[in-house]
Amino acid sequence: MTGSRRIGRLLAAATTAALIAGSAGCAGGMVFSPAGPPAGTGQARPAVVRTGTGRLITEPGAGFGVVYRLIGRARHSIDLTVYELADTTAEHDLAAAARRGVRVRVILDHHERYHNQAAFSYLRARRVRVVWSSPRYTYTHQKTLVTDGGTAVIMTANLTSRYYPTSRDFLVTDTSKADIAAITATFDADFAGRAIRPAGGRDLVWSPTSAQAKLLALIDGARHSLRVYFEEMADTTIENALIRAARRGVRVQVCGENGFGDYDRDFARLARAGVAVSYFSSSHGLYIHAKVVEADFGTPRAAMFVGSENFSVTSLTANRELGLIISSRAALASVARTFATDFGRGKRWH
Repeated sequence: MTGSRRIGRLLAAATTAALIAGSAGCAGGMVFSPAGPPAGTGQARPAVVRTGTGRLITEPGAGFGVVYRLIGRARHSIDLTVYELADTTAEHDLAAAARRGVRVRVILDHHERYHNQAAFSYLRARRVRVVWSSPRYTYTHQKTLVTDGGTAVIMTANLTSRYYPTSRDFLVTDTSKADIAAITATFDADFAGRAIRPAGGRDLVWSPTSAQAKLLALIDGARHSLRVYFEEMADTTIENALIRAARRGVRVQVCGENGFGDYDRDFARLARAGVAVSYFSSSHGLYIHAKVVEADFGTPRAAMFVGSENFSVTSLTANRELGLIISSRAALASVARTFATDFGRGKRWH
C-alpha cells in the first residue's frame, strides 16, 4: 500500500485497533493475541484448515502463533522478507533464535524505513543479519517466512501487530520442496542485491515476473464464479479481465477497501459490466487487506490465488511480491464462507 491509501490505512486501522486493544487490556506496545476474533468481523471462530501442502489461516481470529512457533522452533535457518515489521513478539523471537545459533536473515522494504527502522536497529544489534531491500524493485512488498528450509509461510499480512485485530488477511503454510527451493533461491539473490528470475512452477506467483500473467490466466479461465478480495484496485488489465468474465456469464464478486473513495471510478466501471462490488471503510471495524482470487469454487477446476500482490500496475510489474495458487477444497471452502460474510457486511456499490 502506498500514498494516500496507505495514510488512510494508518489512520483508520490504528484508531480501531487502539480501541479494540484497549478493551482487551493491551498497553505499552504489547502484542494483541486474541483468543477469538473482535466482534463484528464475521469470523465465528479461528479458522485454520489443511491444504495439500500446509494450512490456510484466516485473520483476524486465528492469530499469528504459526509465525511465532516456526521462529521459536527453528534450529538452523530463518529467512524473512516483509514490507513492514512492527511486532515485538516476532522481533524478540528472531533475536532469541540468533542467540541460540540460528542463521537469521531479514529483508525489510527500504521505502518503509520510517516504520521499519526500529525493528531494523533492534535486530541488527542482536546478531540478526538484516538488510534493506534492493532498489531494483519499487517496493519489496513480499511477506514470506521460511524456517529450516522446510516450511514457508506466504502471507497477505505484514508483521505489524497493531493491525492484527482488525485486518482481513490470510496466511498459507507450504512444505513443498520445490516451492521452498524457489523461495530460498530468490531470497538469497534479493538479500545480496543480485538480479534473479524466480522459479515459479505452476503455483508460485512472483512479481514482477509472472504475477500479472498468472492472475489473468486464473480470471480468464473462470467459467462459473470469481470471488475477489483486494486492498487496491488500480490495474486496468485486471479490471478488464473481470469485466470480460462478467460479460461471458461468470458470477463475479469483489470485496475490498475504499475508505477515501479512491476506487469510485473503478467500481463504477466494474458495476456497469455486471460485477457485484462490496466495499469497506474505516466505519466497518474491519479492514480488507487480503489479496485473493478464488475461481470456480465447487467445481473440479477450482483454484485460488493468495498472496501479497495488490491489483495495481506497480504491484504486479515493478515490486517484489509473492503469492501462491492452491486448489485445496477445504481451503477454498473456508475462504468462500468468510467471503460470503464479508461481502454481505460491506456496502454495496449501485
